[in-house]
Amino acid sequence: MITQCPIRPGCKYIYKFTIIDQEGTLWWHAHVSFLRATVYGALIIRPRGGHSYPFPMPYKEVPILLGEWWNTNVFDVEKLAAATGAAPNLSIAYTINGWPGDLYPCSENQMYKLKLLQGRTYLLRIINAALNHELFFKIANHKLTVVSIDARYTQPYVTNVVVTAPGQTVDVLLTADQPVGSYYMAATAYASADGVLFDNTTTRGVLAYDGAPSSTTPLMPVLPDFNDTPTAHKFYSNLTGLVGGPHWEPVPLKVDHEMLVTIGLGLEPCPANTSCKGPKLSASMNNVSFVRPTSLSMLQAFFFNVDGVYTTDFPAKPTIEFDYTNASINNNIPMLFAPKGTKVTKVKFNSTVEIIFQNTAILGVENHPMHLHGFDFHVLAQGFGNYNPATDRKKHNFINPQMRNTIAVPAGGWAVTRFTANNPGVWVLHCHLDMHLPLGLATAFVVENGPTPETTLPPPPVDLPQC
Repeated sequence: MITQCPIRPGCKYIYKFTIIDQEGTLWWHAHVSFLRATVYGALIIRPRGGHSYPFPMPYKEVPILLGEWWNTNVFDVEKLAAATGAAPNLSIAYTINGWPGDLYPCSENQMYKLKLLQGRTYLLRIINAALNHELFFKIANHKLTVVSIDARYTQPYVTNVVVTAPGQTVDVLLTADQPVGSYYMAATAYASADGVLFDNTTTRGVLAYDGAPSSTTPLMPVLPDFNDTPTAHKFYSNLTGLVGGPHWEPVPLKVDHEMLVTIGLGLEPCPANTSCKGPKLSASMNNVSFVRPTSLSMLQAFFFNVDGVYTTDFPAKPTIEFDYTNASINNNIPMLFAPKGTKVTKVKFNSTVEIIFQNTAILGVENHPMHLHGFDFHVLAQGFGNYNPATDRKKHNFINPQMRNTIAVPAGGWAVTRFTANNPGVWVLHCHLDMHLPLGLATAFVVENGPTPETTLPPPPVDLPQC
């Protein structure tokens, strides 16, 4: 309901778009309800003919899609959560390229298998398509070299573990430099919120070197603990951009629109005459819990200048300042309830926007993957506690910061991002944990049109098409 209305049952919708200054791994997915649990796929953009990767040509490219599995209709999972006010039921398994793997009783003999030739280097395009879980990913006895994130090249970064949040992609080089044999690849949850239930299982596939006996028992990697925030933060914060590489963009130094945006959970009263048993879960940004339009998309309202669909008064800083990461805020009951609204930020074309995301301790701190449609942004810095301009500005990286479209804001911490608003339209900014988006952890940017020749927009039709 932001850039378009949902595609109606039995109907079709054709997307036409131009790929500009992007190479690497992206993905496509449904954006209504929990439907993206299974409606998704890889979108791989390779260099144009005559151009090469900024790293040695791999022998083979392999998509690795990490997902979740339910034994129920995922649409019903969300409906039940909305009706009761509780968190949605958990998935029962994770998957690698659609297969849960041999640690689950339903798939003991079914797992993803990848054949390797010793000495060859492979490009693994890892996509976290899970609905509600960040994931650790490891391969036994093998190092991985990160070369791209969210279709943006990075300075090569060698690691034995990859951490990826829903919506993020990570391209890694894997060299088959171990003795001939079989090795498990495995993924399990990174769950940063204390006391919150999560799918505490592990999916795995197998890498089998050519010539390895089929009877060989694969080696299993040692995975981090589910709450290993130091390992997650080390990975997320050590990635840097490939200065001078294909499509590198320097950091814009002049900021036109500066924002400090708190993100976190909260509560809302139960509607009357419902099965809801108490305050419902909610979420907010700068004390505004986002409400999606129901009859007209926001882009239509912007294009046809229709009032009443949204307002342009999203606050550029918290309406109430407090000790954001101090758990004592939960003793202030009114602070747990954020008002509802469809509030957006309107910015000029080509202006520079800086967003400092600040996690709050309301109902507990948690790592939130924040995803911005329509743009990539530089990640200038990230850390823990309350953002302090006097000291934390000194940590900003203006030389080679990573660029991406989804930032995992540290649990009980902050992240500084900056982007150029050079893509006119209406673009949502939201948490990519799907249980949080319908709760209200979202807002949007309205980017005005650029300096194009004077044209007259067609008047809205007498009966504007409704969603």
